[in-house]
Amino acid sequence: MAALGNVALAVGAGLVGAGATALLALSGALPVATAVAPPERAAMERLVHDYVVQNPEILIEAQKALQKRQADRDAAEAREKLASKPETLENSRLQAVLGNPDGDVTLVEFFDYNCGYCRRALGDVNALIEKDPKLKVVLKEFPILGRGSAEAAQVSAAVNLIAPDKYKAFHDRLLGAQGQADLASATKAAIEAGVEAAALQEALKKPEVRATIEEAYGLANQFGVESTPVFIIGDAILPGAVGEQAIRARIDAMRKCGRTACS
Repeated sequence: MAALGNVALAVGAGLVGAGATALLALSGALPVATAVAPPERAAMERLVHDYVVQNPEILIEAQKALQKRQADRDAAEAREKLASKPETLENSRLQAVLGNPDGDVTLVEFFDYNCGYCRRALGDVNALIEKDPKLKVVLKEFPILGRGSAEAAQVSAAVNLIAPDKYKAFHDRLLGAQGQADLASATKAAIEAGVEAAALQEALKKPEVRATIEEAYGLANQFGVESTPVFIIGDAILPGAVGEQAIRARIDAMRKCGRTACS
């Protein structure tokens, strides 16, 4: 029976790892082996079906194995992409910097002011900055959610250009606010943060504003960033609002072994 279990597990892992596809395969909707005669094929399908029904935990095991394989593949792809990072990813004259500009670890975030997950991640990023005086956070304007996002990104770039000391107050106000981020709401947040309205209007005309966003788009394209938020730290690309603890673990690993995952 041990041998039968091994065969069923091997077949089951190949057939059932993808959930619904597996069920179709086991039910006979998908071919198991075209070279097998129909009677033998039916017996094989019944054998695998019965084993999986009696041992459903192999579905979970197979799914976990697939998830780990995909995570390992994603991590390897990220390391390959980040093997030769351009200077502008972590050190650009156009970028907004929070935390310690001379920090020993740099966390880069691609964000959009109309991204709900970016709003959720705001508290995580601020908590990391507050608890870690040696952390440098670099923000990349990546407006992908329409015209309002593009307008807000332009105001953000202009604020950083003329009043970097007021940028964090502006950023927290706008990203932490409810409703649509656009030219009006971003301008209001900037003025409330202490930026002069006339100076802001003049800054919006400067070529550096457009260059800031174009640079971020170029970097996003280079590293395969297609959504927000996306965090880049060390040799890892982390899509989504992964949470304070997940990022903290990567920061700690960077300080310990120079990679985001110590072996």
